[in-house]
Amino acid sequence: MAKHTSPPTDLLGESQAAPAAKEPYVVLARKYRPETFEQLIGQDAMVTTLKNAFAADRIAQGYMLTGVRGVGKTTTARILARALNYAKPGLPDRPTMDMDGYGEHCLEIIQSRHPDVIEMDAASNTGVDNMREIIENARYRPILARTKVFIVDEVHMLSKSAFNALLKTLEEPPGHVKFIFATTEVRKVPVTVLSRCQRFDLRRVDSRLLAAHFKSILAAEDAEADDEALALIARASGGSVRDGLSILDQAIAMGAGKVTVPAVRAMLGLADRARVFDLVEALMRGAAGDALGQIERLHRDGADPAQILAELAEAVHAAARIKIVGEGGAAEDLSAEDRLRAASLGRQLSIPVLTRAWQMLQKGFDEASRAADPLQAAEMVLIRIAHAAELPSPDDLIRLIGTGAGRERAGSPPPRPRQEGERPQAGPTARTGLGGDRPPPATGPSAPDATGPQSFQEVVALAGEHRDARLKVHLEEHVRLVRFEPGRLEIHLIQGCPPGLAGELGEKLGRWTGRRWVVAVSREAGEPPIAEVRRQREAAELAEIKTHPAVQALLDVFPEAEITTVRPLPGAPRDESKAG
Repeated sequence: MAKHTSPPTDLLGESQAAPAAKEPYVVLARKYRPETFEQLIGQDAMVTTLKNAFAADRIAQGYMLTGVRGVGKTTTARILARALNYAKPGLPDRPTMDMDGYGEHCLEIIQSRHPDVIEMDAASNTGVDNMREIIENARYRPILARTKVFIVDEVHMLSKSAFNALLKTLEEPPGHVKFIFATTEVRKVPVTVLSRCQRFDLRRVDSRLLAAHFKSILAAEDAEADDEALALIARASGGSVRDGLSILDQAIAMGAGKVTVPAVRAMLGLADRARVFDLVEALMRGAAGDALGQIERLHRDGADPAQILAELAEAVHAAARIKIVGEGGAAEDLSAEDRLRAASLGRQLSIPVLTRAWQMLQKGFDEASRAADPLQAAEMVLIRIAHAAELPSPDDLIRLIGTGAGRERAGSPPPRPRQEGERPQAGPTARTGLGGDRPPPATGPSAPDATGPQSFQEVVALAGEHRDARLKVHLEEHVRLVRFEPGRLEIHLIQGCPPGLAGELGEKLGRWTGRRWVVAVSREAGEPPIAEVRRQREAAELAEIKTHPAVQALLDVFPEAEITTVRPLPGAPRDESKAG
């Protein structure tokens, strides 16, 4: 019996129209998915390459799209399939990137329901039998469109046998077939497959570009947002458009159409940036108790402990970067106030201290992320950093030990007064560049110099007097003087210097002078090497002498003559004070 299809009537015989069904809500990541290459953001290099390839009719048989989650791999694959099959009355029957509106097949391709554009998820179709279906299907011409396109998502999930089964068809497919692969782990894809495809690495989208994209979407959604809030969302997305839109969707719902900074921070578990810098400053002062109180209050306000450590690492990185590059090198999402605080932090702390703190925070972030109690783990990390802030750097430690101050700093008892006739004991030695714990007494026909060298030039001259040509050459060519005082040398070694030179120099100076010498290797650049200064001076003297009228007259008479060396007149010794 046929169903009665007339609309229902009420007692008065009037038609009761059924209420219109409300369309379901579509999340922003799907609602604003790009449909053309012009709508893709942050992938200009790939779009330019594909446009030129289509214009020159150099379209590959296979494409490999790689990149992190949410940068548009599957979306790009659908747009590419649409371009391969774009058809409209009055247009040539060929692939094109210039898509003005929907063509005959565009809507079906975008909605993943076109019979000639087959999308397959390799995560659930991993076997060789699934590849046989593709190979068999590829033999037949497309039903409606110009080109049959196979889109395989997460292609790295295919088994080894499945990859091998696909190789022959991928290398020499029928003219009407194209393959588009997408993957987040391209290293797991066999090289034999990669070599048969054109590879495009989709980049993480820049935070500024993402924030501008979010602002345009908010305008279309009749919602409002603070610029700083959008910057926070863009930074939290990690360059993923889809992740950023998901966070933005949640923020709009949380703020009832108004996206604010406090709401975004509370939603993401982020700490206030000003309070993050307060915490960094407390750590660098060594105030562990103050730091623990601050992180406890941040956690009570909703900040995640592991995320707090990550933001501390970002603040330390900002301070180090500004210290090296200047304020122009700061991250784009830093406010003017945050830049000032980062610059102030960089001025107060050295690069070794900043890098040590950053490394400890990175390791601490991993610990807190895996810990059963993240707050407890984060507090232990802060205690370690606050304690380390009071410790000297390795360079400072070497200097302290070399000068004997390290013993007093460590709380060792003062040395016992030496009794009459007792031989002096050797002091502590630095790991880098000491000539033994106790220099041997000088031996030989001549008594050692009681005063010893009074400058680095005299040290080099002393090596020449003892006919140690090898040491003398290395001191002149491969050593930069940092600091000199009788009994102590700080030097910087450059390329070409043999290992152990500092120790050798300390030992020989002790033997030659009869006193203990500390030779420490420093990271500071120091003065130019003596030989380099001498060569520069000689070149300047040579250039100056060539300008003398008498010399120029001589060269006019003997044009092939060359001046190679300038020697001082007898009785007029050359000033060596500029030789380092």
